[in-house]
Amino acid sequence: MNKHVVRMLLGLAVVAVFLLHGARAVRFDVIDRLEAFAYDVRLLVTMPRTVDPRIVIVDIDEKSLAEEGHWPWRRDRVADLVGALVDRYGVRVVGFDVVFAERDQSSGLGVLRQLAETELKDNAGYQGALQTLAPRLEFDRIFAERIRGRPVVLGYYFTQTVGLDIGALPPPVLPAGTFKGRNIAFVQFPGYGGNLPELQTAAAGAGHFTPWTDVDGVHRAVPMLAEYKGAYYEPLALAVVRLLLDSPQVKPGYPSEALFNRNYPGLEWLEAGPLRIPVDERVNALVPYRGGHHSFPYVSASDVLHERVPPETLKDRIVLVGTTAPGLQDLRSTPVGTVYPGVEIHANLIAGMLDGTIKQKPPYVLGAEVVLLAVAGVLLAVCFAFLTPLRATVLTLAVLGGVFGLNLLVWSQGNLVLPMASGLLMVVLLYAFNMTYGYFVETLAKRQISDRFGQYVPPELVDEMSRHPERFSMESEAREMTVLFTDVRGFTTISESLEPQILQRLMNEYLTPMTRVIHGHRGTIDKYMGDAIMAFWGAPITDADHARNAVLAGLDMLKALEPLNAEFRGKGWPPLSIGVGVNSGPMTVGNMGSEVRVAYTVMGDTVNLASRLEGLSKKYRVGMIVGEATKALVPDVVFIELDRVRVKGKDAPVAIFEPLGLQSEVPKDRLDQIKLHQQALKFYRARDWDKAELQWINLQRADPGRGLYIAYLERIAELRGKDLPSGWDGVYDFESK
Repeated sequence: MNKHVVRMLLGLAVVAVFLLHGARAVRFDVIDRLEAFAYDVRLLVTMPRTVDPRIVIVDIDEKSLAEEGHWPWRRDRVADLVGALVDRYGVRVVGFDVVFAERDQSSGLGVLRQLAETELKDNAGYQGALQTLAPRLEFDRIFAERIRGRPVVLGYYFTQTVGLDIGALPPPVLPAGTFKGRNIAFVQFPGYGGNLPELQTAAAGAGHFTPWTDVDGVHRAVPMLAEYKGAYYEPLALAVVRLLLDSPQVKPGYPSEALFNRNYPGLEWLEAGPLRIPVDERVNALVPYRGGHHSFPYVSASDVLHERVPPETLKDRIVLVGTTAPGLQDLRSTPVGTVYPGVEIHANLIAGMLDGTIKQKPPYVLGAEVVLLAVAGVLLAVCFAFLTPLRATVLTLAVLGGVFGLNLLVWSQGNLVLPMASGLLMVVLLYAFNMTYGYFVETLAKRQISDRFGQYVPPELVDEMSRHPERFSMESEAREMTVLFTDVRGFTTISESLEPQILQRLMNEYLTPMTRVIHGHRGTIDKYMGDAIMAFWGAPITDADHARNAVLAGLDMLKALEPLNAEFRGKGWPPLSIGVGVNSGPMTVGNMGSEVRVAYTVMGDTVNLASRLEGLSKKYRVGMIVGEATKALVPDVVFIELDRVRVKGKDAPVAIFEPLGLQSEVPKDRLDQIKLHQQALKFYRARDWDKAELQWINLQRADPGRGLYIAYLERIAELRGKDLPSGWDGVYDFESK
């Protein structure tokens, strides 16, 4: 019974963590992000993915910028756009998802007036002409007059920058003091960027385009009442809808006091004429995205100006003027697209208000979440302590399915958003904890595996092996594997130049990152031999990609040297250069040694050849050499053939290669070099020394740091003076190890 009590108490501790999060006492970023992800999944699964023709986006796109010039355009040209939309095309409402905060100086009227007050103040002809011309050059006044009396809603923005008050704000939709005595967490802003006062006065309305950004930077909601200096301002979408409905007053909506406590502060909806707009605890409205980009018809602003749009496309439509041009910075991250036009956020919200499809997430949902977590968590924590693993699994699946199904039902049928991720995550964690606790005895098997293999393989592989310890033993067996050798070049000279303590630190700081690279590619460390490392792939865990993992490990070891050598130079230590040899094939693996000492290692001709290849890397002045068996097993890596050689102890020649990287990473110029080098090898093997030499000279000039080409030029100089046999096949013999 005691073990059940301990398990229950620990399970209840897990539940308590989620209750603290649900009650907003503490916040866990990971749960918030999972909740946002769960919301996005439900939205993406259920959204209609249809195009709504009622709302048209007049797009200041690349085409418009190309025809009309860079943004901002002259205000008289924007006035022409309004005139075309309202007067010629007969749209019902025009909303601007742009702000006109600065005066239009493009007409040059300011310069003309300055001349009239200085050099030409006595020129009656100039003064008369200026007086006649000036009204046509006052572009802001022209724009203001054009929107006056027309159904035009301007946009502006709020900012968190204190004291940044630009332009003019429209009258608040609800005055200060409206919510006095109610503890409502409005989104508050200390600054704004508004339109020119004469434009704001002339417009029929205005709304902010300040979306609400969640913890992951995604725009899922819009503040329906943004608070500034105690007053409350509506978003662009609501301003457009109210103008469409002849500007009904906005009224806050509260639940019946019979259902909730009198002290419940929850503002659950806003009323605008016949519309009821649900809001959450921060008075945000969730944007009911219809689908991805282009869920609404788009027309180019330049096509409107030049009357190239069919009249039926715009007649009696709601028009939002915005931009999708990348340079104008109105692209946002949303659940339906990481690069999504901000203007379409407003369009989705307008459609949702008109159709009544905005999801409800009232403030009481927070309390409901806490209650559900408490009830479900306590029941599961108690039940799990007494259930068998099978029954606990069945119960977990049933609860997960119930939570998921109920949530989707409420989402689709009740139009209500209930938290999902916190409940699902709590159930999963409770189950995982109890299974872990229940099978704690299995750690004994893990310790046994760790005792056997922990010094060779990374911890994550030990964990993987511990799940099936019966599959692994240290008895010798033959396997197809890959082995890697690496050695520090010139280590004897380096060691003689350093104090013993410094040498020890240098080797530790070198071997540690190299080991991490090998472990990161699922390799097994065989042994350290002074400055050398021996590792293999394919045992104790069978690895179908043993050759690929070994090659990538070798390449990453060479890359890891660059930052490491930079650190060494900063400490006054000598930089290191290494050679790597890799070979694949059959070998014997297992515990080998004497009665005094044994080690888990590999043996065989394949291993010996890998050691020889590491030594040859210095001869060919490359960082890494692999055998032809390894190359054949790694088709997605680019190799350059180095030579055909006969190493000491083997009669048959072998082809050797240098890996250059994954095919997707090797630049084209290096691929061109490989072709030229291969051609040079053909000349070399045909004993056409002049052509081979010329080819390698050109390659060396193109890549002066490439030691391989220099090595071959030296080889040719050596072979020119030798009397080669008539059957010479281009194989180079190496007599030393």
